[in-house]
Amino acid sequence: MQFPCTKLVYNDAMPATKHVRRSVSLPAPIAKQVDRMAKAQRLSDNRVLVELIELGIEARKQREKSFFELAERFRNAPDPEEAKRLGDELGLMVFKDLMTQNAGKLKFSDLPK
Repeated sequence: MQFPCTKLVYNDAMPATKHVRRSVSLPAPIAKQVDRMAKAQRLSDNRVLVELIELGIEARKQREKSFFELAERFRNAPDPEEAKRLGDELGLMVFKDLMTQNAGKLKFSDLPK
């Protein structure tokens, strides 16, 4: 008896994790990018989204780690010039994050005078 050719997607070595279904609305340009990536990598849209989310979470953790390392170096800087430079770097990191989070939402007219 012959069986049709099948492709093994999962095996016993993969950990069994609980999956939670989420519904996400994506802007059309992002959805097109996800479609192109999925097609190019021969993956499902869902798998591409999971990988992108995992990469984003890892990047955020790394950025947070870098921030705390920089803050520690700032606190322990013995040289005032070094402290100023590290303080400027820290401020730029915070300001950049705030601008990224609030892109297009803040106006100069909204700032306190």
